[in-house]
Amino acid sequence: MKNTLIGLAAAISALGASAMALHAQTPARNVWDGVFTADQAAQGKALFDAKCATCHGADLNGQEMAPPLSGGIFLGNWSGQAAGDLFTRIHTTMPGNDPGSLNNAETAQVLSYILSFNKFPAGAAPLPTDDAALAAITITAEKPAGK
Repeated sequence: MKNTLIGLAAAISALGASAMALHAQTPARNVWDGVFTADQAAQGKALFDAKCATCHGADLNGQEMAPPLSGGIFLGNWSGQAAGDLFTRIHTTMPGNDPGSLNNAETAQVLSYILSFNKFPAGAAPLPTDDAALAAITITAEKPAGK
């Protein structure tokens, strides 16, 4: 019985180590991997026009107190950060006149539009709305080699 338990523990330990090694080999996703759909971005544009453009501008260049959501300043502020960080910022603080009023799906649509406007490619799967999946997507200003 003791040998069986020791063998079982060793097998579980090896399985855990294999899973960790596989996870470590999985390449990180970034916004150049097509992390949103074109439909999601189109729906996000409609929401952005209705709820965000008043402050951030139709061209996403920002106005007065609202920061730009496109171009060098935006990418400089967010490059290297997780998409989840931007998602949370939008979800909890926007729109300025009604913070937190966007649900998760709407927040993902607005973020998809912002990414699309910044010339990141659309893909086949929608931008996720859960924290873990969004934390695994990095915003990178420069297109990685081979993408």
